[in-house]
Amino acid sequence: MLAVAVIAGILFVWSLLAHRLSRWSITAPIAMIAAGVAMTAGADPPLRFDLDTSVFEHAVEVILALLLFVDAVEVPGSVIRREKGLVARLLAAALPLTLFAAFLTGYLMFPSQPAWLLALLATVVVPLDLAPTAAVVRDRRIPARLRDVLNVEGGLNDGIVSPVFLLCVAVGVESHDAHADYVDALLSAVVASAWAVATGIAVGWTSGWLLGRSWAHGWSRPTAVRLGVLAVPIAAYALSGALGGNGFVASFVAGVCFAPAMKRLPESAGEMTEDLVTLMSLALWFLFGQIVNNVFADDFQASAFLYALLAVTLVRIVPVLMLLTGTGLEPADKLFIGWMGPRGVTSIVFGSLAVIDLPEQNADFIARVMVMTVLVSIVLHGLSTEPIARRYARRSGTGHAVPAG
Repeated sequence: MLAVAVIAGILFVWSLLAHRLSRWSITAPIAMIAAGVAMTAGADPPLRFDLDTSVFEHAVEVILALLLFVDAVEVPGSVIRREKGLVARLLAAALPLTLFAAFLTGYLMFPSQPAWLLALLATVVVPLDLAPTAAVVRDRRIPARLRDVLNVEGGLNDGIVSPVFLLCVAVGVESHDAHADYVDALLSAVVASAWAVATGIAVGWTSGWLLGRSWAHGWSRPTAVRLGVLAVPIAAYALSGALGGNGFVASFVAGVCFAPAMKRLPESAGEMTEDLVTLMSLALWFLFGQIVNNVFADDFQASAFLYALLAVTLVRIVPVLMLLTGTGLEPADKLFIGWMGPRGVTSIVFGSLAVIDLPEQNADFIARVMVMTVLVSIVLHGLSTEPIARRYARRSGTGHAVPAG
């Protein structure tokens, strides 16, 4: 209970000073990490968590399932239709190329590691999370078109990478079995994905239709609708697992299928789910502070830091710049989209799940690089947000325009 009280207290203090802290790019995730590091450091820390239990594993799975659902639901369909060319280039071409670049970078920097582990590492460090730099997508000094495209990419990016991550984990687990059958592992992953997609479609479309009809006929009320929306990703995740499918994929697909129904529901319909995801994610950021301490308890590895630095910069920037050639965007705008790829909760969840499922040696490698990547991203993207916004303000002639939020 002490941990809950501490997390709640930190969150409350941050809420009191949120606007002032934002001037120094101190977001809630950054505040939670700092507190987590401070409260779990040392030989006899005030707080200590067992992160190897099934309880923690299920908790991070639920966080990811809800996060994927919210991301899918919040993706603005109008932006996808209006910017379908840019979105297609980023998700269908730049994302696979970024995954390959992350794998190739790992192959060159860690030649002793098996290929499957480097592929798994790529899926951990590539997904975006705009939460640590949330101000950038609300800042009116930055062109609305760029913010919209980033919102769409951030909402769909992690859902697309999820099945690839799970496939890599399945192969990794099989690789340590003397009688491993990789074909069977691949087939099992495909079957699990198929069940997940079917479950997600069924739950997402059906629940969206039912909630929409209920609200239209006056059979429900806003509070009940908010609870109904929250039940959708939980049902998709649990039902898919019961059928042998993947809960992450099911939740994401359910969100995609449920999204059209949100237009027929009250504006507050998704607020409860969004707030719960935010709260659970912030708790995870606090726990990430202990993971940071665990990793830095060992010797510092320059190779892991260098890989993390490349992963959050060139590994993303180069593919994005290549694929945005010919779109009519100005070079500075293309560079902005390539640069603004912060890593966060998705990387932490993927890394934590990999650590739980893999042998200790492989788990330590994934944990170390994941922590480095998230920390480097928080520093680089966090510190660069305000200068980038000011540059756009000067370019547009708005001077000292006030950020939104």
